[in-house]
Amino acid sequence: MTETIPRTELRTIRRVFSDLRKDLITGAFALRPVPPLGDTHPLVRKMPPSALPYAPWLPHAALTAFAFYLMAVAVEIEGAGLALLSGVPLLLALYRPIGAWWLSFGGSVVWGLGITDTSAGGMWPWPPTLFASYIAVMVIVAFQNRPRVAGQMLLFTAVFGFVYDLSADWRQTNAFPMVATSCVIVGAVVARRSLRETKQQVAVQQSATHEERSRRTLLEERATIARELHDVVAHHMSVIAIQAEAAPYRVANPPEELATSFATIRENAVAALTELRRVLGVVRADDPDAYADADPEAPQPTLATLDTLFAGVRAAGLTVEHVTTGAVRPLPSGVELSAYRIVQEALSNALRHAPGSTARVEVAYVLGGLGLRIVNGPPTQTVRPSPGMGHGLLGMRERVAMLNGEMTAGAVEEDGGYEVAVFIPAAAVPEAEASGPDPSAPKQGHAPDASGQAPELKKSGLEKGHAPEGETMTP
Repeated sequence: MTETIPRTELRTIRRVFSDLRKDLITGAFALRPVPPLGDTHPLVRKMPPSALPYAPWLPHAALTAFAFYLMAVAVEIEGAGLALLSGVPLLLALYRPIGAWWLSFGGSVVWGLGITDTSAGGMWPWPPTLFASYIAVMVIVAFQNRPRVAGQMLLFTAVFGFVYDLSADWRQTNAFPMVATSCVIVGAVVARRSLRETKQQVAVQQSATHEERSRRTLLEERATIARELHDVVAHHMSVIAIQAEAAPYRVANPPEELATSFATIRENAVAALTELRRVLGVVRADDPDAYADADPEAPQPTLATLDTLFAGVRAAGLTVEHVTTGAVRPLPSGVELSAYRIVQEALSNALRHAPGSTARVEVAYVLGGLGLRIVNGPPTQTVRPSPGMGHGLLGMRERVAMLNGEMTAGAVEEDGGYEVAVFIPAAAVPEAEASGPDPSAPKQGHAPDASGQAPELKKSGLEKGHAPEGETMTP
């Protein structure tokens, strides 16, 4: 215990001297000009329109006028020497406040130690003009620096006044009035500055609290939507799966093709329900255990699983041709997932609006990214009306825009089909990263190189065709 106390005191002393060196010595004469008043300052708002350009500089003009006034008075009292000690530090404080205080403090020490005349009525070591100038300089410094700097200046002033008081045998000094006045005035400035900073911090905190409250409200609304969506969609998908499983048993000796179709319907319904529950489990962030049975950490689909998607679509009656060009390589997980969803949405639109048609899916791995082209022919069967909500193509565009890609979609004039063309800029990723534990997190793709080529993006406008925007099959 006897060793701990001295060490603690030593560290405290070192910290005090370190702070003193940082605040008053290091860069003391660095350029730190007094900033002009802001446009929202009450003094600026009260000025007439003709004076608005000059209003922000009113404090500078007032301090300059005050400095020259003190110099004029000092010349009458003690001559040019006192005039310079009174005016120069005050003018310098407009640009280098710490250095100006050192100059004013040093001038006070020199004047107090070197002058023995009492013609100023006992105003020593600070004559009236130097008294006012010294306090004004400390006020400027206190306005621009932390309260600790004001305390250090007051400490130096008090120590000098105390020492001078002890050494002045016959002179009447004004050390105590200087210390008391400077403590009151500088203390008021520090208190006002601290109050203003506290109000600003409270305003920032209130703004952050408001943003956090808005974000929490948004999350709660998303959770509510997730619950409603699950209650509605999951119920119907479950009914579809159950009915598809039970349908073959309602007919004696059903054809094999019919049983296969119902099995495909059930598999697609179960797969859609599983994905729906996984996505909603992520949305419901307030309950991490929700939908745990849906394996929320299961890998998201990628371009490597397109064959499974094509098999389901072909079983539903759509002929799909798949062509891959370029060197197949791993891409960022966000690009893989978005490309899969775009192909899935385009094929589901073809199933719904062009039944019996033939679709062609082209996947092009180019140097600068990934190109997709999904085109289907005209329908060969009766197109049933679809109650779509208009979010299918919009969702595809949002995915592409998120990855800084390009997309066009529209009717094909030659045969009445429909085409979706997409280019997503992306760089290859290492195999280890591509097969990481969290492939579902979307990542921003890199901009394509100058040599990167994309499939031809036809700029055909949306005409009256068989694939209106917004038709979607899976969540």
